[in-house]
Amino acid sequence: MPDCIFAPYFPPEEPQKFANVHKIFGASNVSKILNEVQPYQREDAVNSLAYEAEARIKDPVYGCVGAISVLQRQVLKLQKELDATNADLMMMVPNSSSSSSSAHLHHGGRNKMSSDDDGGDGGGSSHGLSFYYSSSANWNNDPSENGFPRGDL
Repeated sequence: MPDCIFAPYFPPEEPQKFANVHKIFGASNVSKILNEVQPYQREDAVNSLAYEAEARIKDPVYGCVGAISVLQRQVLKLQKELDATNADLMMMVPNSSSSSSSAHLHHGGRNKMSSDDDGGDGGGSSHGLSFYYSSSANWNNDPSENGFPRGDL
């Protein structure tokens, strides 16, 4: 069907993709959307619609916003865990500058923890190992203020 606007974006080997989009948005609405966007934007539009349709089928109330909320809470939890671990590591680092283990903060715009010895485990697995992480991200520390639902989804 050369005139079918759906054909390039909904291949026959992915029937569930079209079924989900049709169920959530309706073929008429999707057709209108595809006709209103520029041809180079249509594939991205279809992929966005397909993602949201699948998310709405899995979670009819929140859709992809529920998934985003869960991921944001995971990021906050992991950031707190990373901060606590870094605080523990800083307490273990001796104040002497002649020590073979040292912590260097604000190295090249990033925080760096490096270990030049074997960490006392005898295995030497951390010899010369450096860990970089970014602490510049301004994450919302109060999930209740981000506009997303509370509780487990």
